[in-house]
Amino acid sequence: MPPVVLLNAVGLTPRLLPHAPRLSALARSGWVADMPEVLPAVTCTAQATLLTGELPNQHGVVANGWLFHDTNEVRFWQQCNRLIRAEPIYETAKRRAIERERAFTTAKLFWWFNQGAAVDVSLTPKPWYGVDGNKAFDVTGTPADYLAEIKQSVPPFPFPAFWGPAAGLKSTRWIADVSARVIRDRRPDLTLVYLPHLDYEPQRRGPGGCDMPRFVKELDDCCEPLLDAAAEIGARVWVVSEYGHCDVTTPVYPNRELWKHGLLSTVRGPFGDQLDVYGSRAFAVCDHQLAHVYVRHLTDFPKVREVLAGLPGVARVFSEAERAEVHLNHPRSGEVVLLAEPHAWFAYPFWPDDAHAPDYARSVAIHHKPGFDPCELFFDPQLTFPKLRAARRLIQKKLGFRTIFDVIPLDASIVRGSHGLAATDARDRPILIGHGPNPGYTVPMTAVKEMLLRELGLPEN
Repeated sequence: MPPVVLLNAVGLTPRLLPHAPRLSALARSGWVADMPEVLPAVTCTAQATLLTGELPNQHGVVANGWLFHDTNEVRFWQQCNRLIRAEPIYETAKRRAIERERAFTTAKLFWWFNQGAAVDVSLTPKPWYGVDGNKAFDVTGTPADYLAEIKQSVPPFPFPAFWGPAAGLKSTRWIADVSARVIRDRRPDLTLVYLPHLDYEPQRRGPGGCDMPRFVKELDDCCEPLLDAAAEIGARVWVVSEYGHCDVTTPVYPNRELWKHGLLSTVRGPFGDQLDVYGSRAFAVCDHQLAHVYVRHLTDFPKVREVLAGLPGVARVFSEAERAEVHLNHPRSGEVVLLAEPHAWFAYPFWPDDAHAPDYARSVAIHHKPGFDPCELFFDPQLTFPKLRAARRLIQKKLGFRTIFDVIPLDASIVRGSHGLAATDARDRPILIGHGPNPGYTVPMTAVKEMLLRELGLPEN
């Protein structure tokens, strides 16, 4: 059977496909379908569902981040493959290939849960962290000798273009070019490639506030080396997406509401107010248009529900057994789960006064914040010369001074795009482009794994 290259073009939808001539031609050579979103429709949850064919109550990836009960810490954007509590496609494929006395290789390139994955080639962003608080941008992967060979022969990965105010096309172009090289060099049976370009401007401005045809065409141009490399090794190319974006106008602050009612506690320290996860009776871990609310005592459930259900912008509240309705009845989930109204999204800030905001609030600090913060995609408009400020901070850092890149706004109202809910129109759902028997106009995200295994000649016995 021919190899398969699976492109994860996050943000691509059937409505946007006509603006991508190469991917449209690919769809005409096979078929195109929409995929109803898994909730929450966010990167880590969607990728875990695509990889395992299971829903969050089985694979356990209930958001991009959650409360780790063993240490009572909120952690986002973890890369350990062991966090997926179901068997991903590369493990299933390897096991079935061995049963059939076949060899099978996988390359996992910038998909999440990359570290420790049972694949033959991996590549993912991973900064180095010094004991003095310093950070150096880099990528990591396996095998080590091949990673070194790649890093010696290509420009450094443009990490600021992957996330932050400068996030944009350069990171996707780098990923596509290097992934094309991996395809040619290693000829994997399955290659997983993550292309993030459409996840930036639609979050900043909303799909209605930016030039979506241009951005889709830029993504399509980045696919050219990947499609060429796939053709050279005789691979079939499939395309998936994780979600589409929607326009939003209203940030909702569940943590501040919990604080007002005495349910959330903060501690003032030398670096600003900090969330007191031990003293709080309830707090929300916000992730786009969904929030997990962790409630310490059963007796507080009614009050938490009452407080948050009445908050403008909250559409649905699920507690305890009700969470099964959205397949989030998992120990990692909050005891209460919130869904936003389509025009709203959940902002993580918990401090009552911006004068005492934690130091990380004004920085790109994805591993410090107890929630997702799309404000990290902006320079603070209140700064006269934000790029000059960032350059000055960089110079201070290179001179050995301890400093923070405090250029991120605290005003969440500038965010105009989000995701996380099910689309109201099928044309705005994630897309699936594939080959072989036509599955129809709509395909559940949980079906993709077995469809790919059949395409690879490894169907379930």
